[in-house]
Order: sequence, then structure tokens, then C-alpha cells
Amino acid sequence: MLPFDDRDGVIWYDGALVPWRNANLHVLTHGLHYASCIFEGERAYGGEIFKATEHHQRLHKSAEIMGFEIPYSVADIDVAAAEVLKANGISDGYIRPVAWRGSEMMGVSAQKTRIHLAIAAWEWPTYFTPEARLEGIRMTEGKYRRPDPRTAPVHSKAAGLYMICTLSKHEAEQQGFNDALMLDWRGQVAEATGANIFLVQDGKLHTPTPDCFLNGITRQTVIDLARQRGYEVIERAIMPEEFAKTQEVFICGTAVEVTPVREIDQYSFTPGEITLNLMKDYDALVNRTHDMAAQTSTSAA
Repeated sequence: MLPFDDRDGVIWYDGALVPWRNANLHVLTHGLHYASCIFEGERAYGGEIFKATEHHQRLHKSAEIMGFEIPYSVADIDVAAAEVLKANGISDGYIRPVAWRGSEMMGVSAQKTRIHLAIAAWEWPTYFTPEARLEGIRMTEGKYRRPDPRTAPVHSKAAGLYMICTLSKHEAEQQGFNDALMLDWRGQVAEATGANIFLVQDGKLHTPTPDCFLNGITRQTVIDLARQRGYEVIERAIMPEEFAKTQEVFICGTAVEVTPVREIDQYSFTPGEITLNLMKDYDALVNRTHDMAAQTSTSAA
């Protein structure tokens, strides 16, 4: 495994491209100790970042929720992310913008810390193995739950909110599963550890209301694609017992794209027509976006 701190290439760091191995921060950085850190996960297809502006708008929104201001505009970050991708010679890959509080203050209060921004990119073909994505992944319920919105900044993509995801995914993998199902503090179905979830019941799509977790950009894209096909999409509270009357389940996110689920503990599902259609539609959309961008670039030249 190639460690992420020892690679060739460049990372955009506070306004400039720096050698990959030099993109460092101090051990007493506030973002490390107090989780005052936000990030985005993006994918590039054919050299084009899918919905880059939407991701960078959400990055700004996350910063606002976390009480700090990123010193670069959304347009600046759009340009920087494209620059990183090109500088590293990546066509199909993953892009990670991350913003955090610096090391000027060390304590709970950190009003005068500098806000840093870095953007890295690397090749990342698939999140799960190709076999798992085709056959469907296996999931088990995690022991940690998504918190009440009154207890955490749940609508920010904040680093600290992923601690329970890491713990839950590790435990699931140790038991032979691919991922964990996260319930919320009420016992309702919420999401996977890094993706939103959809259920197919009698030809209709059901998905949890995102009131205590991110309304994912891929989630919104899949809902649009489903409605274009004429599928009814219902956002509502879902209890785990409903898996007994569910025919298909899939998860979706930037990293996982659209991935079917074949098992959640005692419940089994078969990737069916709706799941397979939305997988196909999503794959076509991200590649069509690349093709349209390439045509625009050629016309401009």
C-alpha cells in the first residue's frame, strides 16, 4: 500500500502548488486536536470533475456552519481543483479539498486561527471491488448512530462526524461485511458510513429524509435521474424492519457511485431493474458530462 504522505506529484496548498511530500502541517494544528476541519470528496471522469461547483459551494456552507470562512471563493476553488488534476496528470480520479483551523491557538476557543485550504488528487478506480459492485455489497448495522441535529453540526461535511463511520466500518469489515448501516438517534435508517441509501418497495423508491445527515450531491443526482425515468421517489422516515418488505436496496455517493446492496444482516435483496437502470443512468451521466466538456473545449479552441 502506497502511503498518502509519500507520493510523487503536487498538492494545491494555500494558493500554490507544492511538492506532494512538502504539503505538511504542524502537530499542534487545531484541526487535528479539535476536529475544526471540513472537506469534500469529488470524482473526475475523463479529466473533468463531476459537479465541482456544487461540491465547492457545499465546502463553503460547511465552513459557515463550523464558524469559519474559507479565504478563497467557490470560483477560485473550481480553478484550483482543475489545476491540481491537470498538474498530476489524472484523468479518472478522486479530488479532496480540505480546510482547517491552523496552529495559532491551542484550546477549545480558536477565534484567531488562520484558515488553511489544500486540494489533493489521486487515481481511484472503484471504492468497492468490481465484483462487489456488480453482485451487491453486504452490510451490517453499526452500533453507533447519527446524532440529533441539536448535538452536532450534522449538515456540514465535518471531519469529526466521520469518527463513528470509521469505527463502524472497521467493525463491519472485521465481521466480513463491506460496510455498516448507520441508524439515527431515533432508531431510523439514516445512511451507510459514507453514502446515502435507497430502498425499492413495489416499484417505488424510498429514501430517508436527510434531517440529521448530508443530503448528498450524488443523492440529489440519483433522485433527478429516477424522476426522469418516471419513478416515484418518497423521502420519509424509514425503520429497519421495513427491509423485510423491500425488494432492492442501493447506496450512492461520490466514491461509491451507485452500488447495489444484496444483504443487510438477516435481510437479502436482489439487484433489480430499478437499481440497474439507475447505475446505468449515473454512469452515462458522469461520462456524458465529460464528453460535453471536451466538445466545448474543442469548439473554443
